[in-house]
Amino acid sequence: MIDIHTHILPGIDDGAADERQALLMARAAEKEGIHTLIATPHHYNGKYTNPGGQVRHDVAKLNTLLEENAISVKVLAGQEVRIHRELLDELQSGHAITLHDTAYLLLELPTADVPAYTEEMIHELRLMNRIPIIAHPERNAVLAASPDKLARLIDLGALAQLTSHSVNGAFGRKLQKLCFAWCEQGLAHFISSDAHNVDSRAFALRQAYSLVAEQCGEAKVDYFTENARRIIHNEEVPVLAPQAHKKKWWSFWS
Repeated sequence: MIDIHTHILPGIDDGAADERQALLMARAAEKEGIHTLIATPHHYNGKYTNPGGQVRHDVAKLNTLLEENAISVKVLAGQEVRIHRELLDELQSGHAITLHDTAYLLLELPTADVPAYTEEMIHELRLMNRIPIIAHPERNAVLAASPDKLARLIDLGALAQLTSHSVNGAFGRKLQKLCFAWCEQGLAHFISSDAHNVDSRAFALRQAYSLVAEQCGEAKVDYFTENARRIIHNEEVPVLAPQAHKKKWWSFWS
């Protein structure tokens, strides 16, 4: 498996606190069957700033540490970038980076709202040949309440990444039902762990794929895993036509 959203780099955000915890996370990933993961530390979220050059340096250092400890997991460089008005300039300067230097950018929205300039930002990113992947949209209050707004962002060229813990029900049954609905309706393109540690925010990716297989079918799991592979090879991710019209959004919140 490939995990495109993790916080394994030690000591730079609210993920692994030190090298020991990073090694524990890498061993847990290896045990779960994850062979490649992208380190996506928070960038420009109001608390953490992790410029692209520093992230690449820390990724190289961590890969050396993993080799020294006979851990076969490979770590690639990326960021979880909070949307902000200077994002385009940051991409030009290299302070903000894409996932593994591909066209794909992991973009985080605030928890409580969708900024008024989000649609314009997605449009501008696409003009720059950058494809934003919206991190955990199910945890955004506006998108969870009005998924048609997520459909609009996808129509503009964004992709969406659900979190394994949301799929597994760790954030509540209603959010879990919403994730399954979005999987069925073409409003999700990836499932990733957003792992921060080996306890409360572990990987749990295999469990998530198992539940998706039960609820939505094995073909959907194949779609998600193939899309993760496409990311690291900078290949086009096929976007399925949203099927929201077939069921009422709110039926999944009853």
